[in-house]
Amino acid sequence: MGLVKTEKFSDLQNQIAVYAKAFGHPARVAIIQHLFKIDTCVCGDLVAEIGLAQPTISQHLKELKNLGLIQGTIDGTKVCYCINKDNWTAMKTVITTFLDNDINNTTCC
Repeated sequence: MGLVKTEKFSDLQNQIAVYAKAFGHPARVAIIQHLFKIDTCVCGDLVAEIGLAQPTISQHLKELKNLGLIQGTIDGTKVCYCINKDNWTAMKTVITTFLDNDINNTTCC
């Protein structure tokens, strides 16, 4: 696989791609849905809820945290995760604007 030359694309294009990556795996979608459903921080019970191994869940949590869509706080030996509301709102704005593009040319193909 070749290198992605992100500098060739606009900041907005890169940001949309980063957000799309968050939804590029069903486990990350399930984690986000669960966090919205419980509407509180979760500390470790995602393995039973999602049905994947702890290392796999941890990798997906790390990815979501790196993307800024969730945040984690340390509680003793656990890390508790919840939706990062500010970043979620910003992501919704960017993605909605992108998805609101409509095809106007009816003579194409």
